[in-house]
Amino acid sequence: MDKVVIVTGAGRGIGAAVARRVAREGYAVAVNYQRDAAAAESVVAGIRAAGGKALAVQADVAVPEQVRRLFATVERELGLPTALVNNAGITGRLGKFPEADPVMVEAVFRTNVLGLMDCTRAAIAAFRRGGQGGVVVNVSSTAAASGSPHEYVWYASSKAAVDGFTMGLGKELATEGIRVCGVAPGFALTDIHAAAGEPDRAQRVTSRIPMQRPAQPEEIAEAVAWMLSPAASYVTATTLRCGGGV
Repeated sequence: MDKVVIVTGAGRGIGAAVARRVAREGYAVAVNYQRDAAAAESVVAGIRAAGGKALAVQADVAVPEQVRRLFATVERELGLPTALVNNAGITGRLGKFPEADPVMVEAVFRTNVLGLMDCTRAAIAAFRRGGQGGVVVNVSSTAAASGSPHEYVWYASSKAAVDGFTMGLGKELATEGIRVCGVAPGFALTDIHAAAGEPDRAQRVTSRIPMQRPAQPEEIAEAVAWMLSPAASYVTATTLRCGGGV
C-alpha cells in the first residue's frame, strides 16, 4: 500500500515544514488548509518540484462535514490515508482568562480538540479499511504542562486535552497496529504568535528557554517525521516534548 499522509493546517509554519519533510520519506501528502489556498499550493508546488506527490485540500477541521469531505477527497485522489498529522490549531487572542471571549474559547476547543478528534476518527476508519494499521501524530504544545497563565490558559487547556487523548487512544488501539503519538513544540518561529496579537512573542520569551532560542519549524518537523517512521515502531500513547528544554 502506498504511504499517504494528511497534514492538517499545512499551508505554513510547522504544518508546511512537516509536509515537506515527510514527502522526502516517500509519502504522498495531502496539504490541508482552511483559508490561504496560495500558501498551500506553494507547499504542494515545492513538494512536486522535488519529485514528490502532493495535493492541497481545503477544509476547516472544526466543521465535521468538511472533515468528511477532506478524507473522501484524499482517498479518491491519493489513496487510503496511512498516516495523519493533526497540526491545525488556533490560540485565540493573548490575554487573561476572565476577560477572554467565550466564543473565542469555544472556537479554540472546536479546532484544537473536537476537530482533531473528528480527523482522528476518520483516520482510524481508513486505517481499518486498509488493514495495515497506521499512525496518528498529534501536534500538542509545551503549554499543556505550563498552563500559560496571563497569556492563553484556554489554549494550554486544549492542548492538555490533546495529550490525554493521545495517551488514552494510543493504549486503546495498541493491539490494532495503530499508533497514536504526540509532539509538543515549545516556542517556534511561526505566525501563530501574530495571530494571537503579539508577532514578536517568540523573541520576548527567549529568556525562558534553556537553549536560549525559539525553534525553527523544520526542527519540530524532524520530531514528527521520526514519530511517523518505522524507527518509532514501539512508541505509542506518548507525547514527545520538543521545546529546547522547556
